Amino acid sequence: MTKLSVNINKIATLRNARGGNVPDLLQVAKDIQKFGAHGITIHPRPDERHVRYQDARDLKSIVYTEFNIEGNPQHNFIDLVLECKPTQVTLVPDAIGAITSSAGWDTIKHQAYLTEVIQEFKRNNIRTSIFIDPIQEMVEGAKATGTDRIELYTEEFAHQYQLGNLDVIAPYTKAAILANDLNLGINAGHDLSLDNIKFFKENIPGLLEVSIGHALISEALYLGLDNVVNMYLQKLK
Repeated sequence: MTKLSVNINKIATLRNARGGNVPDLLQVAKDIQKFGAHGITIHPRPDERHVRYQDARDLKSIVYTEFNIEGNPQHNFIDLVLECKPTQVTLVPDAIGAITSSAGWDTIKHQAYLTEVIQEFKRNNIRTSIFIDPIQEMVEGAKATGTDRIELYTEEFAHQYQLGNLDVIAPYTKAAILANDLNLGINAGHDLSLDNIKFFKENIPGLLEVSIGHALISEALYLGLDNVVNMYLQKLK
């Protein structure tokens, strides 16, 4: 079964809007795990506009499944990850001030930098994943860094799938086949939803994990968080 890691950034955004502790991020993380999710993902950004660095520290003792911290590996982020020692760190090249992630790494151009960062995390027994577009050369470049996994950036898939263009899955499938051949683990995330997750999973051989936040929390407004988590689990079997 493909594992489901729930990104709780949107819960933190809602909490921050009022300046208090409602909803309680830590309690939501506990509940999501109780509902059956396999992990919790957070993506702290430098301006801490949703998940804060302190949240990462507080979640360390709360998350008993997989703890995945995403972000751009700048100095403060690297220090945070080494302090928290999550199960996995996902390296994302998001610019400061970006609303959300918009591209994967150029694993060839930034190969030396990524290799250095990944070596540091692996020395601390933290599994590493690189956020990339479904391009063969980027998969090969990722392999050269020594990363454990790649995370396929799925925004374009989700957009084209909604328009009825099912052929959009082809480069993702090819990237997954190559990753399997190179012994790279495969994760995926960004705009995956209840509408498209089953089709995506069925066409990505060896898909180990998906990280879903915005769509899942939005769907939960209508269907309930417990219900939505289990709807994803059914589709990921």
